[in-house]
Formats: sequence, structure tokens, C-alpha cells
Amino acid sequence: GANDWRWMLGVMIIPSLVYALLVIFVPESPRWLVMKNREGEAEEIITRLGINHPKEEVQTIANHIREQMKRKKSSLFIPRYKRILWLAFFIAFFNQWSGINFILYYAPEILERSGLAARDSLMNSILLGGINIIFTFLGLYLIDKLGRKKLLIIGSFGYIISLVMVAWSFYTHAGSMVLLVFLLLFCASHAIGQGTVIWVFISEIFPTGIRAKGQSFGASIHWVFAALITLITPVFLDSERGVFRENPWPIFAFFAFMMVLQLIWVLQKVPETRGISLEALSKKLIPDK
Repeated sequence: GANDWRWMLGVMIIPSLVYALLVIFVPESPRWLVMKNREGEAEEIITRLGINHPKEEVQTIANHIREQMKRKKSSLFIPRYKRILWLAFFIAFFNQWSGINFILYYAPEILERSGLAARDSLMNSILLGGINIIFTFLGLYLIDKLGRKKLLIIGSFGYIISLVMVAWSFYTHAGSMVLLVFLLLFCASHAIGQGTVIWVFISEIFPTGIRAKGQSFGASIHWVFAALITLITPVFLDSERGVFRENPWPIFAFFAFMMVLQLIWVLQKVPETRGISLEALSKKLIPDK
């Protein structure tokens, strides 16, 4: 009805309130506490997080902070940060060239192109979002058990299989239900892989002194490509004037190809960051000079 848009916006109050309540129980960062000379509290939080030898961990953090303070504030775009900048760029780049926002934004139209009625298309697009949420929680459960790199590999294989099969479904006119199954697999693959890993990974690879700038860089790359893909999608997808108005299968074949490139990149270039302190990771990824 005429008030549906109000419900769509108003329902977001519920998760917002849940988030606000849960934030109350989030502990302070041990690094911030060490910077404020509250080492005892930092040790307590480190112990609560299940990290062994909290005193040694606090000392490592303190040493790292002192090293950072000795250095002059440097630009993000200098040679010694080249590797981590490329890592942040490519994980954000591939995140969007999986087609995730294209599929979520245009899910009703994609499903209509496969033969579903408009109302069924809308309900099934809600189902895609639900699967995304469920598998995001599964990814959060697995990220410290399997590691970031393994989740990216699992997600990449899921991307490739699902996108190839979506392209095949359109190419052969296999039917809307077949297409829906593989779109659900696609959303699950994204949620358990890239959707879970990207922001954790970007926050881990940048040292404390430039972390805010580094995360801003990664987020900017992510949303620039999200906007670009959303902007150009109608040029290809539109059923009346689009480049692929007869059959949109090449769009999904292209995204599948991009995910093959992601898999190669993950296997060859992405370091595992699970179980490595931020200080140790900085030494591993950033040359001293």
C-alpha cells in the first residue's frame, strides 16, 4: 500500500536498538587502555579474550606504541606500505566485482527475467537477504577457526560454481527455481567468505598509526566500485534497451571470470592473519625501511 515505504524504513529501528544495546557490552580496546596507562585493565580484557600471557601481550603493545610515537606521521601512500595497500585495494575490488550488490539491488528484476511474477520476485529477493544474514553469522563463527584465507578460498569456489550455474540457467532457460537455488548459493558463498572477511582483514593489515587512513582507503575503494557497478548495471540488464536485453547470461559469466581471478589472487598473494598479533603482522607485511 501507500505506507509500505514507511514500514521498510521503520523496521530498521529493531536491529538498530539491538546494536545499541550490544555496544554497551563491548570492552575497550587494550591498545587504547595501554595508551592511557591503564595496563591492568588491558590485561584483564586480554585475558577475557582468551589470549595467553597477558602481561607479555601488554608489553608488546606498549613497545609498538612507543615505536609508532617515535616516527613522524607519514602518508599512507609511501613505498613501505605498498603491499598492504594492494591487499586492501584488491580485496575491496574483488568484493564488488563478485556482483554481490548488483544481485542484491536488482534481485527482483533478475528473478523476473527468469520468469517469476513480480510479487514472487520480491519475496524471493527477501529470501536472498535472509540467507546472506544466516551465512554471515556462520562466517563469523568460522573466521577464527578456519582462518581468513580459507574462508576466502571457500567463498571463491562458491562464487565460481554459483555464477557459472546462474549464467547457464539463463543461457539454457532452465527455469526460475533452478536460478533461485544458485542465487541462494551465491549469497551464501559471499556471506561466508568476502562478506565476513573483508573488514576484519583490512583492519588487521594496517599498523596502528595509519589504521584509520587504511580502513578509509579500503572502504572508499569498496563503495566507489559499488556505486560504479550499480550505475552501469541498467545499461546491460534492462529488458527493453539493455545490451543483453535478450538474455543476461554474459553478465554472470563475466562475474564468474572475475572470481576465478580472485581465487588466483587469494592463493598466491593473501597472507593468513589468524592468530597473529597486529604488531607481528606489521613486521611481516611492512619492511623496516
